[in-house]
Amino acid sequence: MPALTWDDPQAIALALLEKFPGLDPLTVRFTDLHRWVTELADFRDDAFASNEGKLEAIQMAWYEEYQE
Repeated sequence: MPALTWDDPQAIALALLEKFPGLDPLTVRFTDLHRWVTELADFRDDAFASNEGKLEAIQMAWYEEYQE
């Protein structure tokens, strides 16, 4: 699997769905989401390079996957 970065919301969403099956992403605080993303085994980006927009994109992609 290629390294994940903040610009890969869909791939991050799939990794989070696999790691936290059954968890509704809309109940996750951005502080927790940020930590969980940076703790993913394949994540290789600067932890401080995220922003609210990037976290929201990940959360929405995760929610779309969660609904399926």
